[in-house]
Amino acid sequence: MKIDALMMDEKDNVVTCVREVKAGETVKYRRGEQECEITAKEDIPFCHKIALVDLKQDEVVRKYGEMIGKTLRPIEAGCLVDHTNIYSVPRDYESEMIREEK
Repeated sequence: MKIDALMMDEKDNVVTCVREVKAGETVKYRRGEQECEITAKEDIPFCHKIALVDLKQDEVVRKYGEMIGKTLRPIEAGCLVDHTNIYSVPRDYESEMIREEK
């Protein structure tokens, strides 16, 4: 299968398109060993993200298995995910650090 998008982690709810995708085209990607596809509902520029599931307003967007932001408004599966519809959420890296025992 020729892939059109990359999934960085199986927990992700977006994939990154490795080619320009036009609305109505099928986007193929892999989730682990499973071959998957989604139909683009709008044009997705090269190297931009497409939503794999319907996302509600203020829902976490995951890429690399990590939160990369939250939605500003609902985003339908198959639609573009970019700076116009998500916002960054500062992380508390201090609380995420693993403490070494002395």
